[in-house]
Amino acid sequence: MKSEIEDADGHGAILGVTPVGAGVEVRVAGPAGELSLICTPARSRELAAALARAADEVESAQSAEPVTVTARELRRGDVRDGDRAMTVEAVRIDGATAYVTWKSGAGRSWTQGYDADVEITLRRRA
Repeated sequence: MKSEIEDADGHGAILGVTPVGAGVEVRVAGPAGELSLICTPARSRELAAALARAADEVESAQSAEPVTVTARELRRGDVRDGDRAMTVEAVRIDGATAYVTWKSGAGRSWTQGYDADVEITLRRRA
């Protein structure tokens, strides 16, 4: 996978992530040079989780006001308002009950049932 990114000075750079043997290579190439790191799969997942948490923090800081929706209106990617980041992975409606699968910032998932019309405050809409 390759993505175009910017360095701290706003110059274009390329971020590449590829499997290499028993690891994952993360390579950044920009005007200042190239940096290559090899990570274990576990460290790669930790890096991905850290990037996702940082992105959540930046996006939530940009959000002006929390949004309140009913449980039946939740969408994948919605982030619940609170002390800990909880992101909606899936929503299934069964009659008057909404079954919401949440994922924590630490990567744990669980499913919780709500009255489909209960209001849930979101930090950010997907």
